[in-house]
Amino acid sequence: MKKVPKVEIKDKILLTVGEAAAYSGISETTLRGRLREGEYDFILKNGTKTMIKRKPFEKYLERVDAI
Repeated sequence: MKKVPKVEIKDKILLTVGEAAAYSGISETTLRGRLREGEYDFILKNGTKTMIKRKPFEKYLERVDAI
């Protein structure tokens, strides 16, 4: 069996909601609630799984004042 290398969050293109929450310091519950409320350019749906595009998410966080 081949060993899969561990990729650091800063090197990932897509993050799970849990990874995005840990990366940003926003609670996972708060982040999931916000994702349900609106349309954001940093969301990618993979079947039923919601993924976060890291770079657009970072840009979004830079321009908002409150969550």
